Amino acid sequence: MSEATFDFSSFVPGGVPLKRFEAGETVFFQDDDGGYMYIVRSGKVNIIVSGVVLESIGPGGMFGEIAVIDGSPRSATAVAKEATELELIDGQAFALIVERSPSFALKIMRMLAARIRRMNDNFS
Repeated sequence: MSEATFDFSSFVPGGVPLKRFEAGETVFFQDDDGGYMYIVRSGKVNIIVSGVVLESIGPGGMFGEIAVIDGSPRSATAVAKEATELELIDGQAFALIVERSPSFALKIMRMLAARIRRMNDNFS
C-alpha cells in the first residue's frame, strides 16, 4: 500500500532512525514483540502470514503499526522483497505523533480500514 509521504522527523526529537535491509532479509517474524512501526523509504516489504504474501508495501507505505497500537505480538512476518530502507517509529514517538497530528491519526485509521475491507473482499 503506497501512502503519501509524512514527515515524521518534525515530530521526533533527534530525527527518525533508519535501517537498511537486503532482499530476503526478515524485518520481523510473526509473534515477535512489536516495539516499532515502519515506514518504507525505499524498496518493498512483503507482509506474510502462513507463507502467503498478503501485501507488498512500497515507498511511503507503513506497516507494523498494529503491534505498536495494542502492544500485542506481531500478527505477520515482514520480509524485504528487495533492498529496502525503513524509518523506525517506536511506541512513544507514535503516541506523540498521533497526539500532535490528527491528520496522521486519520491516515492510520484509513489505512487500517482499507486493509480490513481488502481482507473482507478476499473472503467474499
